[in-house]
Amino acid sequence: MGKGNQTSVSEFFLLGFSQRPEQQLIFFGLFLSMYLVTLVGNLTIILAIIFDSHLHIPMYFFVANLSFADMNFPSTTVPKMLADNRSGNNKISYGGCLAQLYFFGLLADLDNFLLAVMAYDRYVAISCPLYYATAMSPQHCVLMVVVSWVVTVIHALLHILLLDRLVFCGPNTIPHFYCDLIPLLKLACSDTHVNELMLFLVSGPLLVGPFLCILVSYIYIFLAILKIHSPQGKHKAFSNCTSHLSMVSLFYGSAIGAYLCPSPISSTGKERAFAVMYMVVTPMLNPFIYSLRNKDMKRAIRNILSHKTILS
Repeated sequence: MGKGNQTSVSEFFLLGFSQRPEQQLIFFGLFLSMYLVTLVGNLTIILAIIFDSHLHIPMYFFVANLSFADMNFPSTTVPKMLADNRSGNNKISYGGCLAQLYFFGLLADLDNFLLAVMAYDRYVAISCPLYYATAMSPQHCVLMVVVSWVVTVIHALLHILLLDRLVFCGPNTIPHFYCDLIPLLKLACSDTHVNELMLFLVSGPLLVGPFLCILVSYIYIFLAILKIHSPQGKHKAFSNCTSHLSMVSLFYGSAIGAYLCPSPISSTGKERAFAVMYMVVTPMLNPFIYSLRNKDMKRAIRNILSHKTILS
């Protein structure tokens, strides 16, 4: 990446999730189980949506994209962590660290944007039903997902290019189980003001913007629900939003807890715990949240499990 001989550090050392040998086997089994459930669960959701023509509507199109992101999000960190746990080799090369940080940032941003797009979809469906077919046409749905991908790819690449300008001359220990941007900036021997400025000017709005979109969308949704006179209509409208609200609460609650909320316990321990929540637990719960409360999804999954595909 053009760093030449400026950086004496060719690899970093990840502290991992636990340094106690008696806990490592427990954590290995726990994270391996959660990772496999995440892969199988989200893949099942994607296949159910693809093969059931009744689910070929905007809401499930976005759910399938979210499941794809959630299936790959933990894949950027968990396999490496599991391998390190068994081998005892917690080293990661400089290039490997940047690659892990790039894909982690890309997929985290993509989750953020997709949750906002899904909130907009629910807002139009409940608050402007007559406008829904036009606003959420197949072309518009694809465009929103493509824009989300393009923005997140550029945003993640921006931080990698700026990070590659820095000089790392030691120490090289990252107090985490993956390469995270903030700990890396703290290890740099050169000036990081440009990196920090980009975090404030670019990352801040890109992270806060989708959250505000979700917040405003649900304010209008709840106002629209209050105007529905039928109790059954209110219940149906609210139940359509419950799954998405659950995902939003889990994702943003753990992310805010990790980066914005002070804690009386070790900040490193707190960051690791919250990172596990939004990186491992939330993607694992996504299939259950979207299937257990949804009759159409449960029917489609049953058909997948019984090898019945519905294409008519």
